[in-house]
Order: sequence, then structure tokens, then C-alpha cells
Amino acid sequence: MLKLAIQGGNRLNGEVRISGAKNAALPILCASLLTRDSLQLGNVPDLNDVATMRKLLQQMGVKIELSGGQAVLSAANIDKLEAPYEMVKTMRAAILVLGPLVTRFGEARVSLPGGCAIGSRPVDLHIKGLQAMGAEIHIEHGYIHAQSKRLKGARIFFDLVSVTGTENLMMAAALADGVTVLENAAREPEVVDLAHCLTAMGAKIEGAGSDTISITGVEKLHGASHRIMPDRIESGTFLVAAAAAGGDITLTDARADILENVLEKLQEAGAAIQTTGSTINLKMNKRPLAVNVRTAPYPAFPTDMQAQFMAMNSIAEGSAMVVETIFENRFMHVQELRRLGAQIDVEGNAAVIKGCVQLEGATIMATDLRASACLVIAGLVAQGETIVDRIYHLDRGYEHIEAKLSALGARIRRIK
Repeated sequence: MLKLAIQGGNRLNGEVRISGAKNAALPILCASLLTRDSLQLGNVPDLNDVATMRKLLQQMGVKIELSGGQAVLSAANIDKLEAPYEMVKTMRAAILVLGPLVTRFGEARVSLPGGCAIGSRPVDLHIKGLQAMGAEIHIEHGYIHAQSKRLKGARIFFDLVSVTGTENLMMAAALADGVTVLENAAREPEVVDLAHCLTAMGAKIEGAGSDTISITGVEKLHGASHRIMPDRIESGTFLVAAAAAGGDITLTDARADILENVLEKLQEAGAAIQTTGSTINLKMNKRPLAVNVRTAPYPAFPTDMQAQFMAMNSIAEGSAMVVETIFENRFMHVQELRRLGAQIDVEGNAAVIKGCVQLEGATIMATDLRASACLVIAGLVAQGETIVDRIYHLDRGYEHIEAKLSALGARIRRIK
């Protein structure tokens, strides 16, 4: 099994290019199912989750040509309207094929996702939304079986804000008969990026980025070209790493406008930050100050950055509280941080971190994608060697993270 070996204590200096966003790429790849024409995508990240989604689409009959970060997808000859359990169990985002398949082909069979390490993420919002649009849905043998001659526009209210629910129903509504209004919709930048891609394909969408999205269905969509947005979570992870370890780094191909909450918290921790259109520079020449964090749906502080800030708070000056409101089981990295000497107490959905001057290297185990990034940051600041086990989680969402960190001066290598 692959591991990362990290020798802590080095400051981070230099430039790092930010990859395309995983959470934008996955739904946009699924959008290729909505048309017979070719969809040309740029800035596609080289990640395990993206490779899994490509494999799933290819199993259905989508032809995919890859060249570097460019991809051309053609769904002219789809011969299998199914997402099998083998695919969905490794990547819950596979549920995003449900809406496109039902709206274009009138049928879909998609495996229920099953359990998830960081908590329950039910798909009932997807199902209720499609039923409101006229789909007949049966759950049998662990699969969602959906059928509809043509979906009808409907007004759909989300009981809980759901990013994939918003994306699935937005794609389904693009080819529906009439107007669909999604209320209490997710406002994440990745939802907006999908809307931009769908609009380029001929969809009629208003309100993306707000909590009310209106989609007027069209008879068919056509091919288009779209460049996937930068990954705001990768951006935030590198910035927190530099704030914790100290240094002077510049992110290129990045966007500050979708990271405002994270940047404010880093400035609160003592970092000096300057931004231009596509670059973010962070300088940190002292021990960070502890900062309180409370996660909530966008535009509030992202749950996907909670673990990274906990790593920084572990060596910060003072004490901080981290409150997790999105997922009920997203503190599994706490036990591993404690192995490095972090002083963290957890009660319910809140963690109190008392910063210590120095962490000490040890062997630790990654439990999920963002926990992995948290442990890498902790390893960068710990004294001695830290071994991070089960890094296949990292490869799901970070493109060549050890190569990028090495280029910034970190001593990090992949080992078996």
C-alpha cells in the first residue's frame, strides 16, 4: 500500500499551479450524457475520482479522447443506462448520471451509494425531485430504477442544501418540458460552473449562484467547449500548509473570489495575502494565531477546509474551536493528530484545539480525502518523520500533491 513519508520543519517557498476542480469536473463530465454532440473540456484534473467517472461513462458507451488536461466526450451511442454498484461504492458522485440519463433517454438504473466514512449523504432529495418532475422511481435490489417519457417542469424545494442534488436536478431540468424552479438550491461555485457549461450547450438557466435557480427546458442540447474552474479546496489546502509551516507561496491559475471566507481566516491567523485576477500570494513569517471555524454551506466556511485548519490550529498560538455543521462524523482525523501530540478535545460536533509549540512525527492513517490533506500539513510542521498511510484517499482529490509540495521545498516522498 502506498504511503507518504514527510520530514517536517521546512518552510514553503515558490509557485504552485492550481488544478481543475474535482467537484466541478465530475458533474460536468456527466453533462456529456445530455447531447449527441461532442463536449470539449479543458483543465480536467488528473485524479482517481475523475478516472472512475470516465470509466463509468465509457461503460455506458461514451467515447472519450484524452490529451493532457483536455478531454473530448461523445455520448452519441449510449448502450447501457446503468451505474453499477462497483463504481458507485468507490465514488458517490456517480449518482450524478441519474438526472441526465432519465431526461435524455427516459430511463436509468443507478446503484444506491451505500455508506460513507464522513457521514450519511442521502439521495432521497434526488429521488423526490425527479418524482416531482414526473419520473416513476422504484428502489429494488439496491438500485434506483427511474423511468419517464419526458420529465415535466416543477417547483422543487430542498429540505437540506444539497450540491449534488442541485446539480442532478439542474441537468434533468435542462431537457424537461416547461420551467423547473429549484428553491433552497446550493450556491457553490461548482454549481455555477456546471450552469456555465450547460448554458454553453444551449440550456436556459437563471439564478445559478443564488438559492433559487430557474431552468427552462429545451428540446435538445448541442456540443460546446468549457474550461473547468480552479479547485478552491486545493487552493485553500496549499495556503493553509504555508501558513502552518511558514514561507512565501504564490498560487497560479487560482481564483480568490471563491475563497473569501478561507482567506479572511488565514489573515486572522496572521498571514499576509495579496491577490490578482488569477494569483494568490501568502506570506507567513511567524507562528500562526489560533482561529475559530464554523462550517456551513457556501458562501460560509467550507466543510472541506475544516480538517486543514485543525492541523494549523494544532501548532497555533492560543486555543480555537472548530464546529462542524455539515457532516456528523468528520472529526476522524482528530485521533491521528493526537498521535502527533496535538491537544484536541471533542464534544459532539465541536472540537477545542489548544495549540502546542511542536508536533512530533509518527505513523498516522488517513481516513478520508480532506483528513488526508490535514495529516500531510501536520507532517510538514512536525519534528522528525511522519508516515501517512492509506493515501489513496489523497489521490481521489489532489493532483500530484507530493510533487507540488516538493517543488515548494517540502521533504516529502511516496513510498510502498
